[in-house]
Amino acid sequence: MANPTSRHSKSRRDKRKANWKGALPPVMKCPDCGEFKAPHRVCLGCGKYDGKEVLAVVEKE
Repeated sequence: MANPTSRHSKSRRDKRKANWKGALPPVMKCPDCGEFKAPHRVCLGCGKYDGKEVLAVVEKE
């Protein structure tokens, strides 16, 4: 297989890598306590999912 005869410039390489951006994770407010949580996950603030208590949350002192 043939190798390229000349190098690509740094700007050409960087143009290719310019579109790799980190995405923000999806977040929503818990309808019960108002704390931010990931969608379709148990809320770590109140321990509820879909209006039902799933986790027993211990309060920090």
